[in-house]
Amino acid sequence: MQEIFNSSPVSSLIFVFTIVTSIYAFYNPETYGKFMLHPYSVARGKNVYQLITSGMVHKDWSHLIFNMLSYYFFAFNLEQTIGHWQFALLYILSLILCDLPSIYKHKDNFHYHSLGASGAVCAVVFSFIMFSPLTTLIIFPIPFPIPAVIYGVLFLIYTSYAGRKSNDGINHDAHFYGALAGVFITLALYPQALQIFVASVQNKWF
Repeated sequence: MQEIFNSSPVSSLIFVFTIVTSIYAFYNPETYGKFMLHPYSVARGKNVYQLITSGMVHKDWSHLIFNMLSYYFFAFNLEQTIGHWQFALLYILSLILCDLPSIYKHKDNFHYHSLGASGAVCAVVFSFIMFSPLTTLIIFPIPFPIPAVIYGVLFLIYTSYAGRKSNDGINHDAHFYGALAGVFITLALYPQALQIFVASVQNKWF
């Protein structure tokens, strides 16, 4: 653990802080009212800080564990690849950007709330894919490993559709735009990531 912290201090701090604040919120329900994203309020210039704090709390243990497992598998390696301040910028910017479409979409819905680090985690995963598109992933419910780039395409198709059609209480829009934010922020920081991505795919399949 000490080795991970030394090599990836920013992602380690985000990891620990998100777990601690989420567990605190489980036993202090009033925290949700302060930390959750409330698009109706934010669209009117109130509680803008929720663009950040909504990523620090989760609905329940399964929500937290799923997000943090996804984060764990990709974030530490990504920070070592792109750098410390670059990872911090990627995570914080994507946390904000992934929620902007939700604010616009639900700006007149007083009862809508959103929470969780899913959008920023998606940004981390898709940034990782830019550098390692052929890494194989095992994704439920697919019973066999698939290349990360294939997962990325399937994920974008699904979240785009679910964001328009689904009514399951999951903010699919944050997932979709978080993933896109991860790609574009990565390319802004490291334009050569596109060359790495294209070369890896071409060498494998073309």
